[in-house]
Amino acid sequence: MSKIYVGNLPFSADETAVRDLFAQHGTVDSVALIMDRDTGRPRGFGFVEMPRADAARAIQSLNGHDMGGRPLKVNEAQDKPRGGGGGGGGGQRRW
Repeated sequence: MSKIYVGNLPFSADETAVRDLFAQHGTVDSVALIMDRDTGRPRGFGFVEMPRADAARAIQSLNGHDMGGRPLKVNEAQDKPRGGGGGGGGGQRRW
């Protein structure tokens, strides 16, 4: 199983449209489009899971593919580094 990063999605894209596009290249196990926590609107990227051979084919075929007037960025997803994180602030506070 491979997880594919799909970036530069048009904001009008929904899970069905992304699934249909990737299904042309093999079996799609899951599609997750990332939404903005505050606004609830799409952030313009997401992830697709496919069997490894299908994923390689989809990446090769769909990277740069025009969807809604935007060239898609399609590549194998990288694991997000753990740890760190959190907004430390660091500025001087005035009480």
